[in-house]
Amino acid sequence: MFNRRGILLGSLIIAPTLAWPALAIGRSDVILHQAVASDTRSAHDQARDRYRHPEQSLRFWGLKPGDTVIEVQPGAGWWTDILAPYLARTHGHYIAAGADLNNPSLSSEGRKDRAAFEAKYVGKPALYGDVSVAGFGPTSGPLAPAGSVDLVLVSRETHNWVRNDFIQKAFADFHAALKPGGILAVEDHRAPAGADPAKGDGYLPEAYVIEQANKAGFVLAGRSEINANPKDTKDHPFGVWTLPPTRRSSPFGQPENPNFDHTPYDAIGESDRMTLKFVKR
Repeated sequence: MFNRRGILLGSLIIAPTLAWPALAIGRSDVILHQAVASDTRSAHDQARDRYRHPEQSLRFWGLKPGDTVIEVQPGAGWWTDILAPYLARTHGHYIAAGADLNNPSLSSEGRKDRAAFEAKYVGKPALYGDVSVAGFGPTSGPLAPAGSVDLVLVSRETHNWVRNDFIQKAFADFHAALKPGGILAVEDHRAPAGADPAKGDGYLPEAYVIEQANKAGFVLAGRSEINANPKDTKDHPFGVWTLPPTRRSSPFGQPENPNFDHTPYDAIGESDRMTLKFVKR
């Protein structure tokens, strides 16, 4: 068996309880693969791997054993179910940037979502390790001690931050938390070049995201087509949410249309996505 640098490692015996300082790089890859393939992930989440390519994406972004990772707005935990067990087994640390409970404008739904996330992941070290949640929002403070984080993952969220210039505050928060040379990993729905970032259809131009990251002090270190989908025409009646997995059939705030034909949109699959890797200067 060969490691990433092409060095022969010989036969490996994988010991799940082996501590990270004794792990070879090849074994850490096995732990990531096991986290992705684990039956602790729902069948629904695993079915989306063909569109989201979690193992390949995390390797592209440079996730390492023992990292401290912030996942931004993790939702129901699609990435958490991979990252937290992986970091637990490699002696790393997972931080969720969740709803800011100190924000008086936070909705009751936002509070419920954070409570549900904490109930699922916090205080279960055997599987998820030492999970913590930091408040994240327009008026929130630091996400972590300055310069203490190895990687920040932002998955399909930047399109929500264009209004009120929140994206600038968010990227500044990530820059402050990351170590020098730390990684900002971004995945989002990709608009055609030159599209209006404020269009509101869920898509963003790749150049816009790169520009905002550059303004915050990040340097583009790589871009990948791992999550590209050339079938996505990006002109759907209800924006990106017309596609799976949301499959919207009516405008926001209106009842679903039972007569809407999902067939052509299901045939497209999930959206065309940019996959970007930035490094803190």
